[in-house]
Parts: sequence; C-alpha cells; structure tokens
Amino acid sequence: MLIAPGRAERPDDFNPEPWSPSGHEGCPFCEGNEAATPPEVEADRPDGGPADGPGWRTRTVPNLYPAVSPVEEPAPEPVLEGGRPAGGRAASGSGSAAGSAFASSADPLLASGRGSEPDMFASRPAVGAHEVIVNASGHVASLADLDPEGLAAAVSMWRSRMRAHADAAYVQLILNQGPDSGASLEHSHAQLGAMEFVPPAVARERERVGAYRERTAGASLLGEILREEIRRSDRLVAIDDEVALICPWASRHPYEMRLVPRRPTARFEEDEGGVAMLGRAVGALTELFGDPCQLNLWVRTAPRGVEHFHWHLDLIPRLEPASAFEMATAVDINIVTPERAAEALRAVI
Repeated sequence: MLIAPGRAERPDDFNPEPWSPSGHEGCPFCEGNEAATPPEVEADRPDGGPADGPGWRTRTVPNLYPAVSPVEEPAPEPVLEGGRPAGGRAASGSGSAAGSAFASSADPLLASGRGSEPDMFASRPAVGAHEVIVNASGHVASLADLDPEGLAAAVSMWRSRMRAHADAAYVQLILNQGPDSGASLEHSHAQLGAMEFVPPAVARERERVGAYRERTAGASLLGEILREEIRRSDRLVAIDDEVALICPWASRHPYEMRLVPRRPTARFEEDEGGVAMLGRAVGALTELFGDPCQLNLWVRTAPRGVEHFHWHLDLIPRLEPASAFEMATAVDINIVTPERAAEALRAVI
C-alpha cells in the first residue's frame, strides 16, 4: 500500500454530497412493519410477546437477497451390503471439510496453483446463511444515534447470531452505513454471512498468527503489535480496561480504525468487551465527518476449529471511492497518514 499525503492537495471537483436520510416512511425494518420482512430467526423482546410483532429492541431475519444459499438436505445415497456408499465414494469426513474450507482463489489467473483440480474454471455451490440484524426498532440511520444501552443490545445480538452459526467454517459480521458504503436501506442494520469456506484474507491472517506463535513460543502477534502501539502512542486513539483503539500501521484508508481487545481472545462472539469504545469510535467519526457519517465496519474473528487467534473490529469512514489504480494493482493509496488521523481522532473522541 502507498501512504501519499501529498495527494490530499490535488483538485477535487467531485466532493460527495452530504448524506440526508429520508426517514421512516415505508421502511421495512421499523417496528410495526414486521410483515414486510421474512419471519424472524431471533429477536430481543424485553417484555416478551409473539414473534414477528412489535415489542422488540433488535431483530434478525433472513436476507431477502442472500449472497449464499441455505444448505439443501442431500438425497440419501443407496448403500450396499457392508455399509459402503454405492458408487465406491468414501463419505467425506471432518478432515476433508476442514481442508476444503481453506481453499485458494477460484480465479485461475490469481490461484497459486492448479493442484489436482482438473477443471481450470472450478466452482462449487455457495452455501451457508445470510442474515440481516436490525439494530433498533426505531428508525435510526447511524450507530451514533443509539444510546449506550441500545448499542449494547445491538452488539449483543451480533454476537448471539455469530454463536448460532458456530458450525460454519467462517462467520463474517459487517455493517454498511450510508449509500456510499453499499447499504441499500438506511435503517441501521448489520449483516451476517455464515460460510462453508474461509476467505483468503482471513486464512492468511490465521497463518501469520500461527507462524508467529510457533516462532515465539506462544506469543500473540496482534497482542505484540498492540503493546508496541501503546508504547509508541502516535497511532493510539483511545484505550480503556477492555480494548484499545488505534489507526493501524499502513492503514489502507483515511481515518481507518481498529478496535483490539487488550487480552488476546480468539472469537468476538465469545467475548463481551468493546461496546463502549465502539460507541466512542463512531462518535468521533461523526464529529469529524458529519451526522450521519457513512462508514463500513467488519469483525475479524477466528475460523471454526482455530484456537489461537485475536479478534478485532475494523471501521472506516467512506470518504473516497476506489480508483482504477487500486483496482488494477490491489495497492491502496491513503492520502492521510495514520499518525495524522489518530491525532485528529484523539482531539474529538
């Protein structure tokens, strides 16, 4: 990646317009419009009440336009005498499933090797679950509009739904806020994708964490990074007893932030901390870039079966679109150094 602060001085005829949410009229995620969504799979109802009715704080429903499809029950195979499946195929065990979960890129131009795959254009069904987690019953466009109790309820539901898919190879929690972020509806919501493969970026991080642990007799890579960031302090935005908030070294985007638990914990869904700092981080971006601020948020958690990992939560304000250079080279250009970004964020957090 390239840090190029001089490019911040270039002429810009295309400043993005401020985001002005339109309101609750016709919003399918508002309380009272439950019939406009698929039946809920989970809801936080403090006073009880029937499913798919009012009275909830947070609510999860299947995505109407899923990126992955539910697993279909396979037809039973004919079994020959002795219990061997017909056709001579051995039943897939957990070992093969785990191996296939860490598959490389499907694009033959980008794959590291053909391996034993006979078809250059290999593919397989994208199965799993894709859910929408509505963060509040009232029409709020930004996480910054939630009070501390409301934000805690939303994050608690994120974690609950991630735990519900513990059998998936990987569970990805994301949040898009604002039209430039990729959000199609303005009512604040997160999305969860439970997948039967581990994305390459996650697999690479897992490999680096494991290699560092082996090389250092048990040390946590992200834990060591965080310790050094706290010592140097120039990219440290804020810290409390649970987590620290930093602008990562070699940040890919202006004002990118990373929320890291101070105690290495493999899975976000099995931890409890970070809610208060997340609220402060979103508030700081809102203070700097307007209310509501357009942003992307995602959680990096341990894949299934991985014991040694260190979860983190990343968020970026959507200030600039990607350019052709970045698409062509996969090299990001950041016009704001992380040190300068951290200084500006510390002033308002």
